[in-house]
Amino acid sequence: MTRYPRDMTGYGRQVPNANWPNGAKIAVQIVLNYEEGGENNVLHGDAASEAFLSEITGAAPWTGQRHWNMESIYEYGSRAGFWRVHRLLQDLPVTVYGVATALARAPAQVAAMKAAGWEIASHGLKWVEHKDMDAEEERAQIREAIRLHTEVVGTPPRGWYTGRCSMNTVDLAAAEGELAYIADSYADDLPYWVKAGGKDQLIVPYTMDCNDMRFAIQAGYTNGEQFESYLKDSFDMLYAEGQAGEPKMLSIGLHCRLIGRPGRAMALKRALDHFKKHDGVWFATREQIADHWAQTHPPSRRLTPSEMDEPTFVAEFGGVFEHSPWIAQAAFDLELGRTHDNAAGVHNALARVFRSATADQRLGVLTAHPDLAGKLAAAGRLTKESTAEQAGAGLDMLTDDERATFTALNDAYTTKFGFPFIIAVKDNTKASILEAFHRRIDSDRDTEFTEACRQVERIAELRLIEKFAQ
Repeated sequence: MTRYPRDMTGYGRQVPNANWPNGAKIAVQIVLNYEEGGENNVLHGDAASEAFLSEITGAAPWTGQRHWNMESIYEYGSRAGFWRVHRLLQDLPVTVYGVATALARAPAQVAAMKAAGWEIASHGLKWVEHKDMDAEEERAQIREAIRLHTEVVGTPPRGWYTGRCSMNTVDLAAAEGELAYIADSYADDLPYWVKAGGKDQLIVPYTMDCNDMRFAIQAGYTNGEQFESYLKDSFDMLYAEGQAGEPKMLSIGLHCRLIGRPGRAMALKRALDHFKKHDGVWFATREQIADHWAQTHPPSRRLTPSEMDEPTFVAEFGGVFEHSPWIAQAAFDLELGRTHDNAAGVHNALARVFRSATADQRLGVLTAHPDLAGKLAAAGRLTKESTAEQAGAGLDMLTDDERATFTALNDAYTTKFGFPFIIAVKDNTKASILEAFHRRIDSDRDTEFTEACRQVERIAELRLIEKFAQ
């Protein structure tokens, strides 16, 4: 069974508390991309010149030629922009995404990065497109990037970001590197774990909105004030969420040749001054965030329905709808994926099958439910789920008069409607169950059939919530 590979749910409503050090309300993570000298260039063995993220509007690659203007724009990043940004950020924790071949052509800049205590993560071997590479070619480039990075920097990278990546990048990087994190994702405001490269791999998502790359695209910033304002608004929203008990991470992406220009650098300075006026701000490298997350929120061994075969899936969920394993069997054949690896996801799949079933099939599910405090309960013949649910509402400890009342109501209800009275007892007390019993017995059959089906779905939902919480 092929499963849908994307996770469209993530943490959902169950956002973990980041527990940033010292109770910080926000983690601010600044990335400086160092790509100058690693971009497309025939001098580097590439087929054409660079055409991405520059001051040249509508730039196109020049096949077989050097592009003087493009080259000099990139050179500005290494010659002037880097040093301006270094002066501005040298006292802050910064992560450098370093293209290995660019770092090899920048000994003075690498020395300055190391002197500032910055983390130097890998940004791949060359600043080129990877989408059309076959897996083995990309694997070879990742291996060479790690080798060259280690040679130039002195230590292997613990972080990875390709950027212009392929669908294979995360798996390949996880398999080839001993990485604390991979950043090739824009999917969240917090780190999260995935299975990649045959292991649990931490993803520390990056950003394209709080990113100076938007100075170099049409739908972007035209002046520093826009960038500054956007950074401040992003910070203020996340800071407020942190104050409310859900701290997040603000990721900021910079490029030497872009933010290094004087007018843009001043905007960055003003935004940083705004951040620093607030208490409880943790400026951190991505490596520090990854290490904190791995210690505070290690990968969990939770139910993963999307990875189950059919017998396992049915064994786990076949009893969620009372004595109706056919619902789980049919749900298994739906387009399930990572986004279903939670109570809401499995419930939605099971409920879809139940809702699309015939009236006779749904009636069969209703009649599979036991009477409340009925003969099966007295004989100890309920499922363990039903036993626990009825006990939770005190239905296992009825007085003789209460038992007689339930028996009379059960008989009258079943005679009238042809199925037992069903209610999600976990949502109720003994008193509210009796009140609903008296009220619903006066309904017409169609109304009561609809209500009974709704209660069956709610019972299933509560059972799944409990199962996934274990």
